[in-house]
Amino acid sequence: MPLDHSLIGVESAPHERSWTSADTLLYALGVGAGTEELAFTTENSADIRQRVLPTFAVLAAQAPTGQRHGQRQGRRLGDFDPAMLVHAEQAFELHRELPPAGRVRTTSTVTGIYDKGSGALVTTEARAADAESGESLITSRSSVFIRGEGGFGGERGPRDEWAEPGRPPDHTVTYETRPDQALLYRLSGDRNPLHSDPAFAARAGFPRPILHGLCTYGITGRALLHAVAGSDPARFAAMSGRFSKPVFPGETLTVSIWVSARTSDGGATALFRTAKEDGTVVIDRGRAAFRPA
Repeated sequence: MPLDHSLIGVESAPHERSWTSADTLLYALGVGAGTEELAFTTENSADIRQRVLPTFAVLAAQAPTGQRHGQRQGRRLGDFDPAMLVHAEQAFELHRELPPAGRVRTTSTVTGIYDKGSGALVTTEARAADAESGESLITSRSSVFIRGEGGFGGERGPRDEWAEPGRPPDHTVTYETRPDQALLYRLSGDRNPLHSDPAFAARAGFPRPILHGLCTYGITGRALLHAVAGSDPARFAAMSGRFSKPVFPGETLTVSIWVSARTSDGGATALFRTAKEDGTVVIDRGRAAFRPA
């Protein structure tokens, strides 16, 4: 069955999700935070209150797509080999700081299915509101690339005119990933065997399991948080980027950050990219926005 284009524009039924203090601590460890980031990795350190890494917003806002109001079961996007699906792009806006434990009600919408020739790009948007107050908390936008599902004669989709500034980065932050990083990160909910099963990874054309794109994204978000936002998650407003190459657990990642604008009250916008030690770019077209101090 080809991809179901009738899902475009269909808002899903509300999906409720909750998380605990332990979930946000585990997420922080999964994206590489440790003993130098106790506000994100402990809940009972003296004179330190627990806070949440902003990129946890992507997990908090996840919800099934295509499930119409009143349906008990979600509609399928189509029949395809899941090994052919890769996360292509991710963006989010945080309307206020995330609590260590919380509950949201989320609706999601397929916003487009684009023909990229060798595959299809499927874009979605999710909106998450506090389940108690109804206050808007997160807007998340993402896309997946499904190899072999292109060639249907559709639009190719919008282009992003991101360009690297013609000057050295204002900040460079380097983190080493652990050889078992994917095994730790998957405990936050993404059990796709592409990140743990060598046989499944081989079927997808990889020599060994790859790191979750959202783990690389979370590592990148840590670099942005500490370099530009003074380690204050309340200042982290938005982040977007495209996954351009896979990362293998154990590789070293460097985030290059160009602060593109600052306001007198401490707000800022920035461009960024994340690359491996050999220079291979793994997240490109990066943008981030920060609130005043």
